[in-house]
Amino acid sequence: MTNGSRFPGYDVLRKRHTPSWNQKTREVVDERLAVSRDPQFLDAHEFATLQAIAARIVPQPADRPPIPVASLIDNKLLRDQEDGFRAQAMPRARAAWKRGLAALDAEARDRHGQNFVALDATQQDDLLRAMEKGELKHAAWDGMPPKTFWKQRVSKDVVFAYYSHPTAWSEMGFGGPASPRGYVRLGYDDRDPWEAAEAPPTTTTREREAAIRKNHRVG
Repeated sequence: MTNGSRFPGYDVLRKRHTPSWNQKTREVVDERLAVSRDPQFLDAHEFATLQAIAARIVPQPADRPPIPVASLIDNKLLRDQEDGFRAQAMPRARAAWKRGLAALDAEARDRHGQNFVALDATQQDDLLRAMEKGELKHAAWDGMPPKTFWKQRVSKDVVFAYYSHPTAWSEMGFGGPASPRGYVRLGYDDRDPWEAAEAPPTTTTREREAAIRKNHRVG
């Protein structure tokens, strides 16, 4: 992480071989880090559309490698992983994403004569907001409510994918599952020695440097 972050010098991956993580946590994290950057379930155009959607919902800083949000979702679809519930009008996740991406393109062509990926940021945002409000009406939705697709698939899958990744954990000072180590200091605003040290924007240079030293030792 960069020194300008809220948890300067903190890298959750330093915990990999410490008592902070058990073997199952290591396996899950390794799977997420190894996810293919090439589409495995969606076709190339669908994947590019999903990347464009993710870029509008969770824009990422330019000073570190991006979290592969679209790849994580594509991998979930490849494994046919479901949530265990869905609204009555919603198809299963694989079918919902296929239909939703095609319908979003159809809406984009109707409004602007181009697919979603070719639109500028403002046009893309307008379409996503219209989806969120349930204002999209193209026949390509084929009975799947756009508002429900936004709520149960688009916003949820994108945000969950982003915050499932170790890069996001480092950004917010999260150490991963607290197993087997567990929490000891349970008082308000108490920090266990293995947790990240925070340096808010008001932190002085000396305090920030102290946080960096602590975060280099966290494990």
